[in-house]
This record gives sequence, structure tokens and C-alpha cells, in this order.
Amino acid sequence: MSTFQAPKGTYDLLPPSSAKYLAVREAISAPLKNSGYGYVETPGFENVELFARGVGESTDIVTKEMYAFETKGGDRLALRPEGTASVLRAALEANLHKQGNLPVKLWYSGSYYRYERPQAGRYRHFSQVGAEAIGAEDPALDAELIILADQAYRSLGLRNFRILLNSLGDKECRPAYREALQGFLRGLDLDEDTRRRIDINPLRVLDDKRADVQKQLVGAPLLRDHLCEACRAYHSEVRELLAAAGVAFEDDEKLVRGLDYYTRTTFEFVHDGLGSQSAVGGGGRYDGLSEMIGGPALPSVGWALGVDRTVLALEAEGVTLDLPAPTGVFAVPIGEEARRRLFGVVTELRRAGVATDFAYGGKGLKAAMKAANRSGARYALVLGERDLAEGVAQLKDMESGEQEPVALDGLVEKLGARFA
Repeated sequence: MSTFQAPKGTYDLLPPSSAKYLAVREAISAPLKNSGYGYVETPGFENVELFARGVGESTDIVTKEMYAFETKGGDRLALRPEGTASVLRAALEANLHKQGNLPVKLWYSGSYYRYERPQAGRYRHFSQVGAEAIGAEDPALDAELIILADQAYRSLGLRNFRILLNSLGDKECRPAYREALQGFLRGLDLDEDTRRRIDINPLRVLDDKRADVQKQLVGAPLLRDHLCEACRAYHSEVRELLAAAGVAFEDDEKLVRGLDYYTRTTFEFVHDGLGSQSAVGGGGRYDGLSEMIGGPALPSVGWALGVDRTVLALEAEGVTLDLPAPTGVFAVPIGEEARRRLFGVVTELRRAGVATDFAYGGKGLKAAMKAANRSGARYALVLGERDLAEGVAQLKDMESGEQEPVALDGLVEKLGARFA
């Protein structure tokens, strides 16, 4: 027994359940790969200032949840708490926006880290798949990303999720709303930390999940009543494009999400079967983020979907993914000469694309057949000394129990055809 355990708030992915996580990642990324998004991978840690500027110094992520540390060389770094700032930094550093093909469309998959109180659906280490469309201001891009996420979830068999949609306005209309909201919030009975947010980013108060705060927010000014004509028209087109695509959504006037960089379109995917941690993903438009981190004006939009919470949502709905068996053929040799010959056959089967495993460790026939059964293989391929002399192997169907001799010559082609 090991004396070490995974750190609190983290988890290990192990077979066979890890196959579900891989399937979810593949399902989320598949529509992106089919829509012009290229893969990007960034370091697991970045300069602290990248997140302080981009995510927002007033956010819980930066003030309470970020894992920050100082290197031996004196650099201040942080484990990445989210993906957008890192991906935009990478695109700017590589000058992807100067290559004449905007928007730059990127997708990514990786682990992220936040120091939070662990509970079901909330971890200190979690996995996301994300997508960013950088460098274009177009309602069709916002709609495209929401549609692709909806497509991904539905391809997995998820049905009981909802899409919440709102507009946060832009630099033209948000200041007037900010002032109206600040006036309203200053009249409430709020704790000192929340009062500080009123001056830094009052929208974050609307995102407060505490019941006593939400009760006081009834009657708060709504952003929709302060949107400028351009933002109103932009949001209307996003809604029309989603409706035309048959993607259902709900208008949520209080939806602001927890990051400072969002402008105009903001959205969230929620699943009511997950309790308090109901958000399975979300995103929005962040037209000013590039300038916040030292880049040129690059209006952009993106989202991140939680792999962990998507798996929990599938379990809540009782959805069983149709996962391919990790092993198609399990090879069982009896005797040393048969072992050498059958190992060569296994190598050929793998090269032909047939998932094949082998009874390692000199197991006896009984133990080897138990291993074949546990592997989930469709067939067991048994080769003994007598079979070898006759130039055949015994092919056993693990479901029906039927067994037939198959000539060693042409065996790879015959089995390959059964798995084609």
C-alpha cells in the first residue's frame, strides 16, 4: 500500500472509467475540427500578470483561487486557472493575427487549477476543452460556437441541459449601466469584500451565489435596459441565428459569469441534475482582452466546457456511452514455441489495426483465459503445440463460446476483415 495519495481536491483517471473522459474530449472537439479550428497547447503555468490583467484582479479566481508561486529566478508564475488568456497570449506571441486570415480559430484541451473548496463537480484540478475565435466581430461567430457546443453535447446523448444567454454591452453602453448598478448596490446591506467589488467591478456582485445577496438583488437595474443600439442589434442577430439553427436558449438577464473580460454575448450551459455546481460550460465575447494583455484590438469570442462535469451530467441522465472495447483479440499461447509464433501474429494484427493483447508472464491456460475474459476481448486466439504442428490456431468467440480452427496463413487478413 502506497503512503502517498492524490492531493485533496484532485483525482486520478484510471481504466476503465478513463475511457469515458477520452470519449467526452473527442466528442467536444470533433465539431470544432470540422469547423476550421486548429489545435493549440499552452504551458501549464504562465506569468501571474497575464491572469491578473485578463481574468481580473477583483475576481475570486485571482484573489482567492489561483495557485501562484515564485521561481528560484524570481519570476512570479501561476498555474493556469483558465484557458482563454493563455491561448490569446500564445496567438499574439506567434503573430497568428498577422497572417491575413481572421478570425484565428483555435481549440484546446487540458488541465486547469483553482484552489477551491472541493465538492461534487468542483475540483482543484479539472479538465476542459475550449475554443476561441480571435480577431473578428461577427454575431455569426458567437452563434457558431454555441451551436458547436450544443452539437457536441447532443452527440454524446445529453438532453437535459439548458443554454442561458445574455449581453453585457460594450465600452459605449456599459459605463452608464455600471453607474446605475453601483448606485443601487451601495444601498444594500453587503459585507466589506462585496462592497469593494462595487467600485472595481459591480457586475461581479450580480454573480454572487449567496442567497442573502441574491435576495437583495431583486429590482437591480438590468443591462438590457441600458444596451446601446449597436449592442441591442448585435444580440438580436445572435438570438436569431441560434433560433434559425434550432438551438433552444433561455434569456438570463443576470448572467454575467465570473471573469472580467467578457463583453456583449455571454452564455452558459447548465445541467439541473448536478445540484449547486450546475454549470457544465460557458463563454462569451471578449473584445477588449487582447488590449488588456498588451496586444492590438482583436475582438474575439470563445468557450470552455468542463470534461469532468460533462461526465457527471451523462451519469445524472443515465447515458451510457457506446465505447469500443479496448481489446478485440486476446492471444493465449501454450508452450514456448507457440509463444514466439503467436507474439509475431499479435504484432501483425496490431499493425493491421486490430486491437490485440497477449497473455504475458507465462500464464497457464486457465489463468490466461480468465485474463482474456476480463479484457473484454471479442475473441480469444489460442495456439498450442499441436495446433502449431497443424498450422492452425483456435479462435474462440468470447460471447457465444463457439470455437473454430483458423489457418495461421491468412489469419491476420481473416481477423482484420471481421473488425473492418
